[in-house]
Amino acid sequence: MPHTVPPPDPGAAASAELARRAARVEASLTAPGAPFAVVVGERGTPEYADGPRTLREFVETTWAYRDTPFLIAGEQRYSYAEFFAAASALAVRLREGYGLRPGDRAVIAMRNHPEWQIAFWAAQLAGLVAVPLNAWWTEDEFVHALEDCEPGVLLVDGERLGRVAGWARRTGTRVVLFHGDHGEVNESGPRVERYEDFPAPDPLAAPPDVEPRPEDDATILYTSGTTGRPKGAVATHLAQAGAALNPRYHAAASALARGVIPGQGPAPVSLMTFPFFHVAAFTGFYGAMAAGGTLVLMHKWDAGEALRLIRTHRVTHFAGVPATGLQLLEAAERAGDGLESLTLFSTGGAAAPPALVARLSARYGKRVEPRNGYGLTETSGGVLAHFGDEYRAEPGGAGRPTPVTEVRIAGPLGEELPDGEPGELWLRGQSLFRGYWRDAVATEEAFGAGGWFRTGDLAVRREGRISVVDRLKDVVIRGGENVYCAEVEGVLHDHPDVADAAVLGIPHPVLGEEVAAVVRPRTGAGVTAGALREHVGGKLAAFKVPTQVLFTDEPLPRNATGKLLKHRLRALVEAAAPHTGA
Repeated sequence: MPHTVPPPDPGAAASAELARRAARVEASLTAPGAPFAVVVGERGTPEYADGPRTLREFVETTWAYRDTPFLIAGEQRYSYAEFFAAASALAVRLREGYGLRPGDRAVIAMRNHPEWQIAFWAAQLAGLVAVPLNAWWTEDEFVHALEDCEPGVLLVDGERLGRVAGWARRTGTRVVLFHGDHGEVNESGPRVERYEDFPAPDPLAAPPDVEPRPEDDATILYTSGTTGRPKGAVATHLAQAGAALNPRYHAAASALARGVIPGQGPAPVSLMTFPFFHVAAFTGFYGAMAAGGTLVLMHKWDAGEALRLIRTHRVTHFAGVPATGLQLLEAAERAGDGLESLTLFSTGGAAAPPALVARLSARYGKRVEPRNGYGLTETSGGVLAHFGDEYRAEPGGAGRPTPVTEVRIAGPLGEELPDGEPGELWLRGQSLFRGYWRDAVATEEAFGAGGWFRTGDLAVRREGRISVVDRLKDVVIRGGENVYCAEVEGVLHDHPDVADAAVLGIPHPVLGEEVAAVVRPRTGAGVTAGALREHVGGKLAAFKVPTQVLFTDEPLPRNATGKLLKHRLRALVEAAAPHTGA
């Protein structure tokens, strides 16, 4: 039989051409003298050569945008000049009035008020370590983090005050209250001051004379680890400065890939749907601030209200978890809204269903660019991005790394695996955290030889693109929020009627995953699913409460070492979903 050469795969050829185009774009942006030139830093990892070295340097550049709108929340508006003056005034008060010094922690616990940004950047201008906490936490969860980081001041809103006031009274910690009334102040003690009572900021006053070093700590962002308890991921100023430039790099790469000169045209107007304490929000507000863009805030997510805000403010950029993105598209279709001002549709915080980009392209063509990516609390935000034609061609991928992010697909011994072979995703680079706050053991476990951070995610690399195909960590990502199974299991085990329990994630068409529990009750117990949900809800945030609870009289399946066999439990839950407890 004569030898024949198979015809070339047009998909493979197109993919290779997209890879070559991406390589040319990266080379043009990162060459010596280019806007995103890269050098090897003192730690032996890549860094932006000419970018800011601290968050103070980064935020000071935004003062040049002066009267440009920065924050819009209903009737509240802050220009960049007003924002910077307010942040500077609060920073002076924290330094001179409260006696806080560099390295002291400043907790921020509030919903997406404009003052969240004032509080965060005041901490940076004062040389403090900003500690944004999850505004959805219960009092017990707040207290755990407060006892761990021992802040010198709490910057909170009225909704959060009751959850932290007891701890503040016991420790004598000062509290600045935003959007709270005098009654709340009086109930909480004399060390609470209302931000609204402070003198109006002097628009010409300077921030404190503090110059943080690149190696100084800038933030502690709480996440959860294998123990299920929140851990504080500590990032230096250099790391956060790198994170602040990463979205600008990807925006420039996206523009060049579309044949557009980066920086041309009007500044972006972004609808901020991520809560500010979420690391995905950092990618969003860093990118907007670097470009002199405007953030339009929402009190809470509502697809109809989002449509109204997009029309009213001529929003150009939408970013949210896939669940909110799908809801926005559905609302626009029902209303016949063409989203005429929108140019970017970005999702993050959870894996986007591949059908999302196809749906977006079918309705809006190439006018609205799709974008998703990958980032962790430990990476200070997004470090991979997937956009434009490459995203349309490979809707299940996570994209390409920034030039200051090194990627390794590691085998069992940490060896580099070849293209196409799945392994654990390891990362190294400028925006990586330095370790977990006061947890040397967890820090040592997180990093491999050579300073590589082990993400716990299973990934594949092809022609420079990364696809995250599974998770090695026991975590459920529900609508962009991480739910650590061990934490929920621990609360279930605290119930007197529970003999054993396992928590896992099962697919959900909108949220990506939902939380399910398999519970073995104690003999003779009459506990119900509703009672267990109420029990968990009293200890943990609502998004961690199991949606489905399956009861079994059989021992939960475990291996020889006692580890739960969750693949067997997952099949059991999915098969029994219509018959779970109510």
